[in-house]
Amino acid sequence: MNLSESFLTALDSLMANKLRAVLTMLGVIIGVAAVIALMSIGNGVSDSITGEIESIGTNLIVVSTDLDNSGGYQTLSMADVEAIKDKLRAPAISEVSAVVQGNQEVIHAGNSVQTIVSGVTDNYLSVNNLAEFQSGDGLTVNDIETNARVAVLGSDAAYDLFGSSYPVGESVKIGGASYEVVGVLASSGSGFVNNDGNVYVPISTAQSRLYNQRTRNGDKAISTISVQAASTDQTDAALEQITEILREEHDISYASDDDFSMFSQSDLLSTFDTITATLTAFLGAIAGISLVVGGIGIMNIMLVSVTERTREIGIRKAVGALKRNILVQFLLESVLLSLIGGLLGIALGWATSMVAGQLLDLATIVDPGTIFIATGFAAGVGLIFGIYPAWRAADAHPIEALRYE
Repeated sequence: MNLSESFLTALDSLMANKLRAVLTMLGVIIGVAAVIALMSIGNGVSDSITGEIESIGTNLIVVSTDLDNSGGYQTLSMADVEAIKDKLRAPAISEVSAVVQGNQEVIHAGNSVQTIVSGVTDNYLSVNNLAEFQSGDGLTVNDIETNARVAVLGSDAAYDLFGSSYPVGESVKIGGASYEVVGVLASSGSGFVNNDGNVYVPISTAQSRLYNQRTRNGDKAISTISVQAASTDQTDAALEQITEILREEHDISYASDDDFSMFSQSDLLSTFDTITATLTAFLGAIAGISLVVGGIGIMNIMLVSVTERTREIGIRKAVGALKRNILVQFLLESVLLSLIGGLLGIALGWATSMVAGQLLDLATIVDPGTIFIATGFAAGVGLIFGIYPAWRAADAHPIEALRYE
């Protein structure tokens, strides 16, 4: 008997017991579907987070105070910003901005919101990829130099305070003083980074009216410095240059005494990639357990099939069927069960991932590699768990098999 005849014989055997075959495949179907659905959701989450981080810019570096080494004092000031801006000292840096921030109540005509009010430099919004406006425009160098009482509202803050009214040209109260609204930012969405509720004012105004923190030297403190490297490739060089400048400015000799800390968006992206890849693999491994359970079900049913067809095996051996013919036939039945279950599982997993994507408002990603691995694993499960029943069938003694009732 050649391979094609063995295949047809195996297929006829499965068709003769359709319900049992479907129930046997159910474990494999659920296992493959779970692997594909969970992996696609995991890939979608990973892609979404990566997109959010990359939208800020992978060449962005954020410098903040290391409170553990600073004795609880803020250590960054505008003098540090000016030092980092120096092209001779930091040629790998293209833009430098600063922010001082805290929570404030913002009021307009009886409406109020408790939100983050940030005092920023004129280029802060563009450095942090926030310079897209619904209406009006941003803060100017003149606003910073004159301590102007002007404000830019995030889209959520504008809606909470003004509803559907046009806010530009109107005023809001922050810390008891009136600020003219000069712009409203476009919505940044509901992703990983959401600044839609924030309010932005000139950093000089914030330092003189809202936040009076000082460094140990008595300079007006700032919360963080945002730095853009000239390119993603120069991020490491920029980190080194910032470190050297701040150590010099703060009279620090040893790295263990650094009173500042830095992280880059590329580092954050790498960390999240590692976390999401590990989580996705973990979810896939858990789903893969159901494939093993499905394989055990296949082995159980194949053992029952061997017992039921003992006389058939004896007759085939009596008329000249070789041991390998019997072995191949039952192995093919087992592999067919798992492969058909795998194909149905692919369809179910794909559909599940699409539905989950709609419910979670997430672009799920069905990776062809995941489909290949799940299908290959399903076939492997059928082969592995089908070996013992097939071997038992092939090893049956023909005379004893013919006597079996």
